[in-house]
Amino acid sequence: MHGLHLTADLHGCRCAPHWLTDADALGRACLEAVAASGLQAVGQVFHTFPATAHGPGGVTATVLLAESHLCVHTWPEQAAVTLDVYVCNFGADHSAKAHALMNALLALLEATTVQRHALQRGELRPVPESLVP
Repeated sequence: MHGLHLTADLHGCRCAPHWLTDADALGRACLEAVAASGLQAVGQVFHTFPATAHGPGGVTATVLLAESHLCVHTWPEQAAVTLDVYVCNFGADHSAKAHALMNALLALLEATTVQRHALQRGELRPVPESLVP
């Protein structure tokens, strides 16, 4: 459970509109960013929500990583996006890769305002002898 959890709330996204409304396009971009960062995708779900009276539907793109996960949620009617990258650092420190993935998505979405947060999760503890096989 030891790892790094990065989040970002983006407002004023000036990217091409399809990044906020096309699940397949955003999903492919997420998979490319995951690979470029050196992380390993092991599953994915990309979903477009229906349009509403407020405008086109947003997208949820989730990539399951061997190291944990990436989630992107878009609100095209507000030109807003939330990003969530979590990597487990149990076997190796994937923190630099997590930051690279976050930075790639920030560059793609071109937000005018970004609120970023980083949370160190858990800690490495020795396994109690009573649990060692």
